[in-house]
Amino acid sequence: MSGIRLKGTGSALPRQVVTNRDLQRIVETDDAWIVSRTGIRERRKCRDETQSSLAEAAARAAMEMAGIGPETVGVCLVPTITADYITPSTACVLQNRLGLPEDTVCFDLNAACSGFVYGLHTAQALLAASTRKYGLVVCSEVLTRITNYADRGTCILFGDGAAAAVVEYGETYPPMPTVLGARGTWDILNAPGINRGAEPVLYMEGTAVFRFAVETVPRCMDQVLDRAGLALEDVDEFVFHQANRRILEHIRKKCGIPPEKVWMNMDRYGNVSSASTALALDEVVRAGRLGPGKRALCVAFGGGLTWGGALVEMGERT
Repeated sequence: MSGIRLKGTGSALPRQVVTNRDLQRIVETDDAWIVSRTGIRERRKCRDETQSSLAEAAARAAMEMAGIGPETVGVCLVPTITADYITPSTACVLQNRLGLPEDTVCFDLNAACSGFVYGLHTAQALLAASTRKYGLVVCSEVLTRITNYADRGTCILFGDGAAAAVVEYGETYPPMPTVLGARGTWDILNAPGINRGAEPVLYMEGTAVFRFAVETVPRCMDQVLDRAGLALEDVDEFVFHQANRRILEHIRKKCGIPPEKVWMNMDRYGNVSSASTALALDEVVRAGRLGPGKRALCVAFGGGLTWGGALVEMGERT
């Protein structure tokens, strides 16, 4: 059996910072209320940046860390729900901007906040058939474009940003243990599309999403570890979708995970959908907490409803 290892990560963020106090000026809320319920203090918002420019910057940072050139990439996937274009895909835009070979498999993937895990699993499958064994998974979102700033229950949550991972497929690498799932409960978390007769902004029932997350994530973690033949103690870092501090603390305590093994950054970036888990993973790697041979359990949940978990192993840098 063959699989993938993580070779490099990267991220890119808009320059503009929007604090909770900034939101107080446009919606009835306050800093203490937002922090107590979400753990979020600020988030980023695009001005001059675009979804594809953030994706490009994150991809270049990941490739630099991995020490690879564009000629070695066989697969380029972009999990996103906020692409600059309906077509071409952001992945095709990256093919041009990064100078990837024209026979590189390039497409966007929509699994909302679970997109990074879906992307890793898809890259593993596609790289098995590629003559070039490096893959790019680039998550990039500009959620502020589809945020309703009249709804204080959702506008406090979302931000913009991008993060990427370079993975290497190897004949001697074990398959990456992965669990994916979907439940077509579209009505509690959605954003209308073309010709739906509704404003294309995010709608979410927060309580229902909370219940979904705390039910699904622990089960998903158990299934991934069972497939890997490992225990909770064998995982070096737990990297979750950064939706809400209350959700993650509930999951951490329920599963008995030591707090020092759970990375949280929603206080600085809010919920960045598909980029959220990838951005947290990049910070874990750059903080020196995930060196070669170390394992990170990445778990995400989001619109669809979708969920996914993958046990990622860090490889040696090229």
